[in-house]
Amino acid sequence: MIERSSPYCPQCGAPTEPRERFGRTRPVCTVCDTTVFFDPKVAVAVFVTRQCGADQELLMIKRLNDPGKGKWSIPAGFVDPDEDPRDAAERETLEETGVRVRIAHLIDVLHRPDPDGLADIVLVYAAEWLGGECKGDDDAEEAGWFLRSALPEIALTSTRMLVARWIEKT
Repeated sequence: MIERSSPYCPQCGAPTEPRERFGRTRPVCTVCDTTVFFDPKVAVAVFVTRQCGADQELLMIKRLNDPGKGKWSIPAGFVDPDEDPRDAAERETLEETGVRVRIAHLIDVLHRPDPDGLADIVLVYAAEWLGGECKGDDDAEEAGWFLRSALPEIALTSTRMLVARWIEKT
């Protein structure tokens, strides 16, 4: 569980202190008694495969930033407050890889899959490859397609788990 604190009240600006509220310790304003709640950070991750002869390839990015800098994962990123998560998944894939996709279905919903990750909730989608020139961009150093038998070093727990399911299923 992530320890979060808020030193000041979002309502009146007074200091907060930890108090028992609604079944757990939360920051509470020392002046106006407002309880501070934190919204979870929501991200999307996109599992894109395409046929390559008798095998399949997985679209992956080499991470430019931590967590997992220099290692590989599937395209992912945060959902903007006014954005449909499926649109965010398609946008993030295009931004990071130059590849256009269409979301096929939801694979899983993960809660804090990586202890040092920044997302609280990760929506993992399967997507169909539509086209585009595969190249790393945005916060991806590189992008590429990888056969199951030739996967690079994987950065994140969530990607390792999803790849293991993919290999087991096929």
